[in-house]
Amino acid sequence: MDDVLISQLPPDILKSSLRALVSQNSAAQKVFVEHVRILLRASLPVYPSPSELFGDKPCYVQFLASIRCLFTSKMAIESLPYFSHFLSCIPLAHAQWQSNDKLELALEEACGDIVQAIQALKESRSMPTEELRERLMSLSKAVNKCEAYSLSTNLQFPFVRAQLQVEDALRLIFPDVRLNPHALGHALKINNKRAISPNSVTYAKLEHIDLGPLKVPRIFNGLWQLSSPAWGAASLHKQHMNFEQLVRVGFVATDMADHYGDAELVYGAFRNQLPPEIGDKIIACSKWCVFGPPVKPVTPEFVLEAVVERSRRLGGRVELLQFHWYDYNAKDYLQILVELVKITKSHPHLVTAIGLCNFDSQHTEEACQFLLQETGEVGIVSNQIQYSLVDSRPTMKMEAVCLKHGVKLLAYGSFCGGFLSEKWLNVAAPNIYSEEAQLTPSQRKYFDMINNWGSWGELQTLLRVLKRIAIKHDVDLANVAARWVLNRPSVGAVIVGTRAGISDNSESNLKVFSLILDAEDTDQLDEYTLRTNRTQMLYKKIGDCGSEYR
Repeated sequence: MDDVLISQLPPDILKSSLRALVSQNSAAQKVFVEHVRILLRASLPVYPSPSELFGDKPCYVQFLASIRCLFTSKMAIESLPYFSHFLSCIPLAHAQWQSNDKLELALEEACGDIVQAIQALKESRSMPTEELRERLMSLSKAVNKCEAYSLSTNLQFPFVRAQLQVEDALRLIFPDVRLNPHALGHALKINNKRAISPNSVTYAKLEHIDLGPLKVPRIFNGLWQLSSPAWGAASLHKQHMNFEQLVRVGFVATDMADHYGDAELVYGAFRNQLPPEIGDKIIACSKWCVFGPPVKPVTPEFVLEAVVERSRRLGGRVELLQFHWYDYNAKDYLQILVELVKITKSHPHLVTAIGLCNFDSQHTEEACQFLLQETGEVGIVSNQIQYSLVDSRPTMKMEAVCLKHGVKLLAYGSFCGGFLSEKWLNVAAPNIYSEEAQLTPSQRKYFDMINNWGSWGELQTLLRVLKRIAIKHDVDLANVAARWVLNRPSVGAVIVGTRAGISDNSESNLKVFSLILDAEDTDQLDEYTLRTNRTQMLYKKIGDCGSEYR
């Protein structure tokens, strides 16, 4: 009967069912991907001619879709020649595009695809084979030829991000390869056309806190969205325009990570184009995330190498380096933290301050005590964790640990992926696996969090409370959600996801700093969150802060 059902289901229901199956069953996900890979290898895409790709009846949309199937099914190496062919065909076909037309948007998506395919290569620790070297070098040459064509025809070059990412992969996997700084040079050309004037930057409307030696605004830009094209793709040019707007209103602190796609490369290129009087105010916060046993012995040299790598990708100092560790039973992380704190003193040009990422209360306490014992100071300045009106687990133990040791919390997920906004007020619960819902990965993640916390009906009640308070103070509903988190003990800042080059909420986010919740407002929100058993139930289901990532 299953075979009959599958054969008769409409495509949208079949896709929704498959998403549900692979997201809820890791074994099924592995079977699915392996089955797809077998079929794709048996019928690899053909190479269309330049005229077929970009002629009167162009097939570039279908061709890019076929390449996307390759690298998303863990066939990143196999996808590289197809990307090289696609790029090589652009000048051969004399392809032309205009700002935001169909072709330029498709090329920007293709650039994002290359970024993600190369990121998959880097994260899979691909062996440095001669075949891989040749394929990466071929792709690099194809990107550079496309750049030359764009410059010669006065077209906006849409592949700077891909150029940065490919060259970074070559440096990482094949350190002996000599490369010219093409991408950085082109990024300079783009941004020199519209340098930010120091007089156009204002910081007066923002609240600031101290993170050790750093003075930072209490809202950070978050670049998790660069980890997947599911949030959309934009050119480096558009991303830098977005970053400029954020800097102009004072949002100068940006959070990223070594596994957020090309976030470090993109933001580093942006920071290094700014006038020194502005660039010196930028706070680049990245992460060193260890998701499995290290491939090298944990030595001071190993730790310094990791810091140098983050600094190299950012093109300068990492103001705040946040450390994530995969398994608390493997105690090497304690000595790593000692070495990281030492590096802030021995190599201040590489890193200024050290923080934690998704550490629970027990092991935040353990780390602080160990650092005190070994170095005479706590050393770490922050811990980045999830914190919102829906996820108030930090109130259980984390806040007390942070108050004891002077560690500030950097809160993400404070908008629950956007569900704590007016858009979802009085709206039925979405089918998170459907095509029609068009949900982002963060919304799927936080929908699960909402279900663990309560129900969609209970979320609607909370949204109505937030809406009443927002009307009272003439602000947006999401501003109230962020302000409640900022008012919590030990919270230093809220990290707001930024879809760089696609959307901009900077003006709305500024309203958070003019909002003062009175005693009645706070009491209403506390009544609905802290004075129920929801926090305890969530803590029991998921565990302490960060447990969902282990």
